[in-house]
Amino acid sequence: MRRWGWFGGMLNRTVHRSALLLSVLIAVAGGLAIGAFTWWMLWLALGAKAETPNQLDLTKIALSITAGVGAAVALVVAYRRQRDLERGRFAELFGAAASQLGNSDVAVRIAGVYALAGVADEFSVRGRRQQCIDVLCGYLRLPYAPDEGASHLVSKSQRIEDSGTAVERVYNYRQNDRQVRETIVRVIAERLRRSADVSWSASDFDFSDAVFENADFRGAIFAGHSTRFTNASFTGGRDTTFEGASFLGRRVTFRGAMFRGGSTSFEHVNFKHNRVGRADRKSSGTTFVDATFGGPVNFDYAVFGGARTAFDRATFAGERGGFANAKFTAQLTSFERTVFDGDRVTFTGAEFTGARVVFTAARFYAETTAFDCANLGTATRWGSGRTEEITFARAEYHGKVSFADAVFGGRLITFNGGDFFGDINFRRASFDAREICFERPKAWVGVHFDWQGSSAAKPANIRPEQWPPIPADKSEKAEELTS
Repeated sequence: MRRWGWFGGMLNRTVHRSALLLSVLIAVAGGLAIGAFTWWMLWLALGAKAETPNQLDLTKIALSITAGVGAAVALVVAYRRQRDLERGRFAELFGAAASQLGNSDVAVRIAGVYALAGVADEFSVRGRRQQCIDVLCGYLRLPYAPDEGASHLVSKSQRIEDSGTAVERVYNYRQNDRQVRETIVRVIAERLRRSADVSWSASDFDFSDAVFENADFRGAIFAGHSTRFTNASFTGGRDTTFEGASFLGRRVTFRGAMFRGGSTSFEHVNFKHNRVGRADRKSSGTTFVDATFGGPVNFDYAVFGGARTAFDRATFAGERGGFANAKFTAQLTSFERTVFDGDRVTFTGAEFTGARVVFTAARFYAETTAFDCANLGTATRWGSGRTEEITFARAEYHGKVSFADAVFGGRLITFNGGDFFGDINFRRASFDAREICFERPKAWVGVHFDWQGSSAAKPANIRPEQWPPIPADKSEKAEELTS
C-alpha cells in the first residue's frame, strides 16, 4: 500500500473497517459459485432436456440456494464473533499476567512468569505469542545488580559527600529478583528444547543488555528470524552453557557480550542459518564482534555455517579458549584484530572451508596456541566450494604457536607482515595451496619449518623465494645501502 500513496492508505483503512461485509460477500459469491458448479456437473452427468422449467422446481432451487447462502453468512459471522472473543480473552489474560510480573512481591512476580508463559502456550498465533515473549525478555533487560539479586531489601540508602555537601541517595531494588530472572530463563529454555510440549523456537528473542546468572540454554533451538544477545552479561559462580544448542535463524548476535565468572560452553553448537536468502546474506550470520571471554570458553565441535561468522575484536582472556574440531563453513569467517590471550587457545583439528577466512592483525598472546592438524582451506568433502583466501596478514605471534601437521589449501594463504617473535612451529605442515606468502614480516624469530637451513627443500609455492624472509625494517635498510 505504501506505493499507492494516499489512495492506497484510504483503501486499506476502508477494507479493514468493512472486513465483515467483505467476508459475507465472499461467502455469498462462493456459495453461488459452488451451487452453479454443482448444477452444471449434474446437468452433464444426467443430461438436460430443453423443457420449460417448472415454477415449483425453480422455487425449490431458489430456496435451497438462499438457505445455503444464509448458512455461509451465519458461519462467517460466528467465526468473526469467536475471533473477537479470543482477542478479548487474550487481552484480559495478558494484562493480568503482565500486572503480576510488575508486582513488588517476589512470589507474585514468579506466578506472573508462569501465567504469561501459559498465555503464550495457549495462543499460538505468532503475534500474540511473540508479545508474551517480548515482555519476558524485556524483564531480563531491566537494570539488575547481581550482588543484590538475592537480597530481601527493597531499597538502600547511601550518604555521600558531594562538593562539601552531604547527599543521601536511595537505590530501589526488586526484592529477591534473582529468583524471578532464573525462572524466566528456565521457562524460556524449556520451551526451546525438542522435548517441549509447546515450542517457542520459531519466535524472536531479544536479550540485549540482559544479565544472565548461570544461564542454561543446553539443547535450545533458536529458529526465529533474529536472536540477540547484544551487550549481554553472563556471570555467576557456576557455568554458562549453550551445549548442543542450534541457531537456525537469519541473524544471531552476541556483539559486545561479556562472559565472566565460571566457564562457558558452546560445545556442539550449530550455527547454520537455514533460512537465508541471497538478498539477506550481507546482513545475516553469527556475530561475536567485541565479545569478551574472561573465563574458559569451549566451542569444540561447533559448526559455523551460513553467510558470515565474525569474532572481530573479540578477546579470549581465560585459561582456555577452545575451537577443537570446530567447522567453519561460512562464506566469510573473520577473526580480525581478535586477541587470543590466557593460558591456551586451541584450533586443533578445526576445518576452515569457506570462501574467505580472515585473521588479519590477530594477536596470539596466549602461552600456547595450537592449530595442529587443522585444515585451513582444504575441501573436506566432494563438491564443497574452494577457499579463495586465508589471511593472517599483520598478525602477531608472541607465544608458543603451533601449525604442526596442519594442511594449507585453497588459492592463497598469506602471512605477510606478521610479527613472528616466539616459538612458531610449521613442522610437518602440508602446503597445498596455490600460493603461500610470508613476505615482509615485522619480525622473524623462533620460526621452524621442515626445510630449516635448506632453502632448496622449500616448496616452490611459498614466497618469498629468498629464505628465510627478511624483516621489513632490515630489508628497507639493505635497500638504502645498495641504492
